[in-house]
Amino acid sequence: MRLTNRKDDTGLDAVAPESLRDASHFRRIIEARKGLDAAERELRDAVAAARDAGDSWTVIGAALGTSKQAASQRFGRGAAPSE
Repeated sequence: MRLTNRKDDTGLDAVAPESLRDASHFRRIIEARKGLDAAERELRDAVAAARDAGDSWTVIGAALGTSKQAASQRFGRGAAPSE
């Protein structure tokens, strides 16, 4: 097995060792970000399913707590796809 060096692009290599503490907060932030990503995917899927079922942008906007125009701009055709 051959190990390769990878460039550290996290910026953590520049942290002074004496300032290092428990990484639990760092891990918590990462997990929260992952949760946001998953929630965004679920929201996009739910809106797509509602549209496929024939729900109007008015109904979807009401469920999102926004206007039909804002819902359509965020989730309609031409909106940025989730990654």
